[in-house]
Amino acid sequence: MLEILQYTFVQNALAALLLASVACGVVGSFVVVKRISYIAGGIAHISFGGIGLGYFLGLDPVLVATPFSAASAVGIGLLNRFTKLGEDIAIGMLWAMGMALGVLLIYLTPGYAPDLFSYLFGNVLAVPQSDLWVMLALDAIIVASVAAFFEHFKAVSFDETFAEVRGISASAFYLFLLVLVALSVILLIKTIGVILVIAYLTIPAAIGRQFTHNLWRLMALSAFIGAFFGLAGFAFSYFFDLPTGATIVMAMGVGFAAISLARRAVAPKSRAAAVRAQ
Repeated sequence: MLEILQYTFVQNALAALLLASVACGVVGSFVVVKRISYIAGGIAHISFGGIGLGYFLGLDPVLVATPFSAASAVGIGLLNRFTKLGEDIAIGMLWAMGMALGVLLIYLTPGYAPDLFSYLFGNVLAVPQSDLWVMLALDAIIVASVAAFFEHFKAVSFDETFAEVRGISASAFYLFLLVLVALSVILLIKTIGVILVIAYLTIPAAIGRQFTHNLWRLMALSAFIGAFFGLAGFAFSYFFDLPTGATIVMAMGVGFAAISLARRAVAPKSRAAAVRAQ
C-alpha cells in the first residue's frame, strides 16, 4: 500500500482524515458527555441546505455551508431553549427542511447537477488541497475555542445549573457548543458525508469514555481513535475497493462492539481478582 502514498490525492485524503479526527475528538467528547448526538445529527443534515445554497449561488459549497450550518445550530439551540416545541419535534422539522432545501436548490441550479453522493456519503479521495486549508482553519478555531473556554464548556456539559451558579451563561455557551458542532460537521462533509457524520462525532468518544472520564484525556484519546479507525478504514476500502466513508464508519462500529464486549468479559475477572487480593 505504501506505493499509493506518492499520489497527491491520497496524501490529501489522509490529511483530511487526520484533520477531521482532531475536531471530532474535541467536539465529539462534549457531544457524548452532554448526550446531544441527536442535535448533532440534526445540524449535520441541515447543513446539506448550505451545500445546495452554495451550488445555487455559484460559490464554494463548503464555504457557504459553514455560516449556514452555524446559523442552523444557533436556530436549533434557540428553538430548544425558548419555545414550547419539543426538542425532537424542532430538530426533526429542521432536519427534514434542511435536506429538502438542499435538494431543491441543487435541482434549480442551471447546468450539470453535481454528484450528491459525494456530499451525502463523502468522497475523501476528491478532497482538494484548498479544502485542507479550510479544514485546518476550522480545526484551529475549534481547538482554540475549547482551550480558551474549557471550564465553561465543561460546566455546561455536566451541570448547567451549577454553571449558572458559577456565573456562567449556560445558554450562551450551549449555543457556542452547537456552533462548534456545526464547524465539525463541515470538516466531515468531504470525508464521510452528511449522512455518516454522526458516527464520527460519537463513536470515537464513546470508545474513549470506556477508558477515561477525564475530559482532556477523553478528547485526546477520541482524536487518536478517530485517526486510527479513519486510516484503518481507508486502507481496508483501498484493498477491497469499497466506499471509504461507509467503510470507516463500519470499522468504528465493529471496533466499538469488540472493545465493549472485551471489557465486559474482563470486568468480572478483574473484580474477582480484587476480591481475592483483599
